[in-house]
Amino acid sequence: MRHTSVIAALAAIAVSACHKDAPPPRVVVPVTVASVVQRSVPQEISAIGTVTPIQTVAVRAQVSGTLLKVAFQEGDEVQPGQLLFQIDPRPFQAALDQVLANLAKDHAQLVNARQEVTRYQTLVQNDLATQEQFDQFKANADAAQAAVTADSAAVQTARLNLEYTTIKAQIAGRTGSLLLREGNLVPVNGATPLVIVNQIRPIAVSFSVPQKYLDDIQHFNALGRLPVEIRGGDDTTAVQRGTLTFINNQVDTTTGTIQLKATFPNTDRKLWPGEFVAARLVLTVERNVLTVPSNAVMTGQNGTYVYLVNPDRSVRAQDVTVGRSSGDFVVISKGLTTGQQVVTDGQLRLVPGAKVEIKSNGDTTRATAAGGGP
Repeated sequence: MRHTSVIAALAAIAVSACHKDAPPPRVVVPVTVASVVQRSVPQEISAIGTVTPIQTVAVRAQVSGTLLKVAFQEGDEVQPGQLLFQIDPRPFQAALDQVLANLAKDHAQLVNARQEVTRYQTLVQNDLATQEQFDQFKANADAAQAAVTADSAAVQTARLNLEYTTIKAQIAGRTGSLLLREGNLVPVNGATPLVIVNQIRPIAVSFSVPQKYLDDIQHFNALGRLPVEIRGGDDTTAVQRGTLTFINNQVDTTTGTIQLKATFPNTDRKLWPGEFVAARLVLTVERNVLTVPSNAVMTGQNGTYVYLVNPDRSVRAQDVTVGRSSGDFVVISKGLTTGQQVVTDGQLRLVPGAKVEIKSNGDTTRATAAGGGP
């Protein structure tokens, strides 16, 4: 009986020792993987831009008078030559009639003076009149000619003033707030315009980029118009596409930036003056470069690396050379080949040699890793 107890005790100690020496169970870590993909990646510059009209006209009156008619509604789109305002033309028509009458009177006097000059020229030649008389009549004719010339200028001015009572649109665009209503006295070139007309289609987007990009912008722009894409501040899906049309002739010394402008057709009228947008200037497109999601790249003591999934479902750390980024992806210059799978989430719990079980999940592949440390 005593031997049986001893044997049982020894067996318990042995079992306890075996459990003590056994390794702890491996931790299962869910991770996400993605494939190394070959694609075309644009070289681009991002900035915040402001929508600005290509043309803006502040409509002001060139003559003073009572405003008889406003021929549009606030916010209407107008075309060149379209009537906007009508100022009372009657005082200006009366002024034109007066100077036309003066012109007719002075012209009649000029005709008579010229006839006198012709008559006295003949009399002087026949010694029937003195030279002094001829000179007097010639001076009268010259004075009449000067009066006719002055009257003609006055007629042109009066006609212009009469034309100015009809104010028409000079550009195609959208009208803003109406600042003067019918019945008010319109001042000449008032400090406040009657209305402001902004050109909407096409429209421009102004933005600034650091001066370090200037050489690249000039180089690629010389090869052809550079495309610009913009997105609204509250809409990340709708994209408007235009072209770079202006590079400022100097760098802003206070900010170290260069101002650029792009032109957009804006046929759907979604771009509005004063609106802030996210602009993206595309310099060139690199074809067939290797890319991985940016969150797959880790930084260690030896530089950047990724976790690769081997064919035997183990993972290993692979040093990579990272180029530039483009959106959610980065370009890999060295270290990977097309089709390899890299871990994009859960790397912090992985160690080289960890085993993974890959499960497909649409475009993104999820895996379960065993053997990773905490």
